[in-house]
Amino acid sequence: MTAPETTPIIAASLNPAQQQVLDLLGAPPEARPTFSPTLRDTLLADIDDGLRELLDELDPADPLFASKHALSTVHSCEARHVAERDIPFEWSVPLARGTVAHKAIELSIHWRGRPDPLQLVDESLARLAEGTDGLGDWLAGCSEVDRAEVRALANERVATFLECFPPIRAAWIPVTEGRLRAEVLGGRVVFSGRTDLALGRPEGSTARKVVIDLKTGGFSAAHLDDLRFYALIETLRLGTPPRLLASYYLDAGRAQPEAVTEGLLRAAAARAVDGVRALHELSVGTRAPVARAGVSCRWCPALASCQVGQVHLGRSEDTSPFDAD
Repeated sequence: MTAPETTPIIAASLNPAQQQVLDLLGAPPEARPTFSPTLRDTLLADIDDGLRELLDELDPADPLFASKHALSTVHSCEARHVAERDIPFEWSVPLARGTVAHKAIELSIHWRGRPDPLQLVDESLARLAEGTDGLGDWLAGCSEVDRAEVRALANERVATFLECFPPIRAAWIPVTEGRLRAEVLGGRVVFSGRTDLALGRPEGSTARKVVIDLKTGGFSAAHLDDLRFYALIETLRLGTPPRLLASYYLDAGRAQPEAVTEGLLRAAAARAVDGVRALHELSVGTRAPVARAGVSCRWCPALASCQVGQVHLGRSEDTSPFDAD
């Protein structure tokens, strides 16, 4: 990324949270790592070797899609993953809020002058309502109460983003809602994702890109795994990884950064391989899903019939120990 260190914003115009983001994004040339040009081939070979047993079971014409969410749920609790997989997707206020807010943040980056959060949200609602996808239909048919709630919640998120982030310059090559895709095992498996915000681009084998996930709420170790998965896809796509990953917690005005290394990418590849195996086996029914207790038990659709979750939440008379692994 060419910008923060070469085209500085006047520090006096930034609040401390914005200055911290600017300091995080900037990096002198010596802090930008260079990776081997054979790294992508090495990772692809490791992944294909780890999934070789699935060669005859998967069809390139009907590939297995491994998304960030699918890998996250199957690694945390297989029983929850299966329960959610069988529920038809429906738009709701929380889901619509996130999409509207991300669209408004995208507009804010390219907006002339000082953007007003609510104006950005209203423009986003108007654009998305005109769409031909499910969200457009939902916005067109939802109640005024639901629409007002989406507007209020999205406005809060956008206003918080504008408070926490410095003005993002075009020279930083910003990309919002960037789609990522990488095919492995001869196209039989597809890794897919979508980054909230990416800044910069690689220069040859030198890493310069920063990938940022915007979060509400608190830290979770799963957030690190999500970003590492994005870094893996980026490397499989381009051959050069991002320089830095960061979960940014808007409520707290704090970032959780992590530098990308070859070891991180190899670990992400191994996790992806394990996840794909589990996704396939659960899909074809060659293994029974394992229930693992955790925070998500509170809203799991399988809770009513899950003894592990009920014991974890103290809702069962069975207080005997159980294996949460």
